Amino acid sequence: MEQEKLKKLEEALIQVGLRIAKRGEGALFVIGEVDFKPLVNQSVPRFKVISNPKLLESLALMDGAVIIDRQGFMRAYGVMIKSKKTLKNFGTRHSAALSAAKGENVVFIVSEEDRKIRILKQGKVVMQIDALQKNIEKNVSGAVRVLESIGAGTIGSIGTSVLVPTLGIAFFPGVVLFGSAYYLAKFLSKKFNQ
Repeated sequence: MEQEKLKKLEEALIQVGLRIAKRGEGALFVIGEVDFKPLVNQSVPRFKVISNPKLLESLALMDGAVIIDRQGFMRAYGVMIKSKKTLKNFGTRHSAALSAAKGENVVFIVSEEDRKIRILKQGKVVMQIDALQKNIEKNVSGAVRVLESIGAGTIGSIGTSVLVPTLGIAFFPGVVLFGSAYYLAKFLSKKFNQ
């Protein structure tokens, strides 16, 4: 998927996720390929996610994950992803997200408990967005630019303790980027020296 289309898709998923989180509900979106088992009859035909965010939001509120292919089409909804890993101190949605965040996949978890969106790449939490931050919607485009700027080298080994904002870097109010200190410092110096 070309970079510009991926940015638009990620931005759409974050905006839908913010609406869901603000209501205190949860969701899981996976962009890419993952093994899954449908929990509900797949009666809704494939559709372009960015063209119909309301339908996406409705499907995301069902139990299970929403799988989106690299062309931006909803592939399946209400599916179970077999968890091969667990994220300590978090529930099954986070464990499924961690298992789905492999290869080139990008995973978005909307947490109903703390009303945050966590974005995972390569099995690591790389960004967290607080849906309760005032005017957070205005920062989504900037957050997506930062998300797309970070490469695999920026993603450090992080556990659940890194989900504390003081251990990440806040680029915008309500948006925290996580990763190893060395690569984050390198990334920041490159960004600010441009």
